[in-house]
Amino acid sequence: MSPITITIIAVGLLAWLLTCWALIDVAGRDFGGIEKKAAWGFVAFIPFVGWLIYLVIGRPKSTPPKAGPDPS
Repeated sequence: MSPITITIIAVGLLAWLLTCWALIDVAGRDFGGIEKKAAWGFVAFIPFVGWLIYLVIGRPKSTPPKAGPDPS
C-alpha cells in the first residue's frame, strides 16, 4: 500500500472513532430536552467535523450524567 492510501485510511478511522465517541457522549449527557439531545446527535453525524463541533460547542452546554446509587 502506498503512504497516501495508509494516511487516508488512518484519517478515516480516526474520524469514525471520534464520531462514535461523540455519539456515545451525547447519549450519556443531559441537554435539558430530548430535542436538543437529538440535534446534537445529528451534528455528531456530520462527516469529519461533527465531533469537533460537538466537542467545542455542544459538550460545554450539557451536564454530565448523575452518578447512580452507591452499590455498597
